[in-house]
Amino acid sequence: MSTASFSAPSRPSLGKRLLANGFVRTLLGILAVLVPMSVALGLSEIVPKPYRLGWPFLLAAAAIVAGYRFYVRKIERREVTELALPGARAELLNGLGIGALLMLACSVPLLAGGVYTYTGLAHWSAVLKPLPEQVFVAFMEEILFRAVLFRLLEKAWGTSIALAVSSLVFAAAHLPSEHISTVGVLATVAASAALSAGYIATRRLWVPIGMHFAWNYLFDAVLSIPVSGHAARGWIQVTASGPEWLSGGAYGIEGSVITIAAWGGAAIVLLLAARRKGQWLPRP
Repeated sequence: MSTASFSAPSRPSLGKRLLANGFVRTLLGILAVLVPMSVALGLSEIVPKPYRLGWPFLLAAAAIVAGYRFYVRKIERREVTELALPGARAELLNGLGIGALLMLACSVPLLAGGVYTYTGLAHWSAVLKPLPEQVFVAFMEEILFRAVLFRLLEKAWGTSIALAVSSLVFAAAHLPSEHISTVGVLATVAASAALSAGYIATRRLWVPIGMHFAWNYLFDAVLSIPVSGHAARGWIQVTASGPEWLSGGAYGIEGSVITIAAWGGAAIVLLLAARRKGQWLPRP
């Protein structure tokens, strides 16, 4: 009878164990977004201010996408399906349409009720100036909060907990605004839930990117109503009056209860669609 020798399986190296850790991956994912963004924006400061018209934001958006792709391919070792181009146009258009409908659902009642009042038109070029910045914001926040934070939390804790935690973190990121209110926090939570739902329903980022961009851009560049406390600089000039819980006050449209209702309704519809498609992940 021969005696077979058995060897214990080799233990993965410390580096591999760290890279497999959910917290470490989340931290690396965040750095993969923020570091290239900071470098791109920092480099643009070398150029004289008159020549920094828009392109630094587009450069930063491209750097964010490149950094995230690098992270996914090198750390997670998979294809970046959530940003794949096939089918992106249709999904992006769907997201833009949803964002535009949400904008109309909030602004039309307030305009009709006299809470917002038309005061005049700025130069038509006002619709162009915010465009690069809003492209940057949509890509940055959706990759950071949906592709990194929500997705990795979902992998560890399931969809329900990840949805709640990421929405609270998204709202917390808006707290530094001096104009934010309790209504604004609730509206931001509802918006985050709807944007995450757009990702869950498709498992891709194009729908939430489109929703985010359309909402921000149409209020900032077209209707000239503040978004998240940032002063609007748009084409159609509007002034707000009435109670702050309805008009949003200095925080803008996202401080209005109408925004809670609109984005909350969108979240429910998209989350139900995701459940019907079997996209809801249980806690591991």
